[in-house]
Amino acid sequence: MSLESIIVTITPDRLREIQRLPVIPAHAVYRMGRGPHLFRANGATAPRGGMMLLDCRTFDGLGAAAPFCQEVIQECSARGFTGVVCDFEAGRLPPLEQVVRELGSQCRRRNWTLIVPEQYGHCSEHALVMISSALSGGSLQQRLQEAVERFGAARVALAVERVAEDFFLPSPTGQGMPLTREELRQRLEERAPSVFFSSELCAHYFTYMSRQNGAHFVLFDDAGSIRKKLQVARNLGISSAVLAYPQVDDLLPELLK
Repeated sequence: MSLESIIVTITPDRLREIQRLPVIPAHAVYRMGRGPHLFRANGATAPRGGMMLLDCRTFDGLGAAAPFCQEVIQECSARGFTGVVCDFEAGRLPPLEQVVRELGSQCRRRNWTLIVPEQYGHCSEHALVMISSALSGGSLQQRLQEAVERFGAARVALAVERVAEDFFLPSPTGQGMPLTREELRQRLEERAPSVFFSSELCAHYFTYMSRQNGAHFVLFDDAGSIRKKLQVARNLGISSAVLAYPQVDDLLPELLK
């Protein structure tokens, strides 16, 4: 993969599967709850090393940012974490912007890494900004180039999202139906299509006809296409990537070669 930092978001029950791999675990056991206060999943053992993955789905938007950020910093210090990955939902909330600003300053002082979604990238000049690899149109090269021009290559992290979607044609919304690995395998076996590679999307695709609803376009990733996405990022000077382990658990050892 040849990137400096490979961050893998992972739950405690699967942590052993990556212990021998040259990756940084981001522990998916923390959430930002009401207050706001920092909570750890019930029954989860306290992880050590790696980074904190911070989920905000139960945050009610109320309360002061500074005391919450202090809770985050204290937990990171106690667990030997070297940073925080903010797994914030789409959209921008002013309280979460304040959290990013405060965490950016606190992490900077400790030489820790803060990674945030693109919509929060403006909140802290010290944060790495996640740019998703998932596209249904356009060019990944151009998408990342624009991010590099906006934030600088040192502040961009490629968020690898494994794609497997079935689109009706035409697709005015650009939204497809997500496919499980088994559903994708079945389509490939049943249709035996000619599979092509899109250098713009860095993904494989094929088309097929259905008697029920006409033409379909299927876009999907495998180890080869994900390696290509990482190569595009690397060529632009991007040195960090974030991957969700459930999406790439069958590919990760091959990706790290």
